[in-house]
Amino acid sequence: MADWQGRVALVSGASSGIGAAAAEALAAKGCAVTLLARRRDRLEAVADRLRLAGGRVHVVVGDVTADDDVVRAIDETLAAFGKLDIVIANAGAGFHGSLLDTSPDAMARLLDLNYMGTFLMVRAALPHLLRAPRANVIIVSSIVGRRGLGWGSAYAATKFAQVGLAESLRVELAGTSVRVGVVFPVSTETEFREAMAREQGFEIRGKGPRQSAGHVARAIVRGIERGRPEIYPHAASKLLAIVSVMFPGLADRIIRRYGRKPIARGEAP
Repeated sequence: MADWQGRVALVSGASSGIGAAAAEALAAKGCAVTLLARRRDRLEAVADRLRLAGGRVHVVVGDVTADDDVVRAIDETLAAFGKLDIVIANAGAGFHGSLLDTSPDAMARLLDLNYMGTFLMVRAALPHLLRAPRANVIIVSSIVGRRGLGWGSAYAATKFAQVGLAESLRVELAGTSVRVGVVFPVSTETEFREAMAREQGFEIRGKGPRQSAGHVARAIVRGIERGRPEIYPHAASKLLAIVSVMFPGLADRIIRRYGRKPIARGEAP
């Protein structure tokens, strides 16, 4: 799996954060990369950086919740580079609030982007991936896809759904050329929290560990190289998943102490 030359990747949510960092890391390895997201100006800025470094890049402006856009991104990737053998389903959004504060519309929007966007992208790409001599599906979930947070049930539910999809796919695709990996980042230094603040009117702070998008991207590359089914960019976070299974009460206390909490804008954390 160490030979990257000639490989072609499609990365969703590639205009910033983990998606942009993953595209940059793959391009640095020699992959051709298609960037998929909704913001053309941000996509072009990422593409310019990759091209300046010698990367082969194609840009598709589209929404992963729209099946036509996803199919178009795959078709354009095939037209530009001749094949597709890596898919990174990264596009997503967050939501913070108690169950009673979560409207059905908010839950539906979150499911549409975080889960259905992943489902549509992987489903459309799979016939092409199965024709490749080796291929990878990488689903970017979250550590809350292993252990839910208080006041984050809506978001956690969508991340658990991604994990269920990945685990089921691993069984379905056993014996084929396609490896499936799921990524469990902890809180990452991206626009993620700022986007929630704009939409919900308050900021989210927590005491837990944080990591950079570049750190997650490097973990994704290593996971692809080694065929890992589960990728924990913050290695110690895997312990939380283990504790949650073996000692759920203890996990509850840890989460209550270190979980995310809303604060008013401008208030000290």
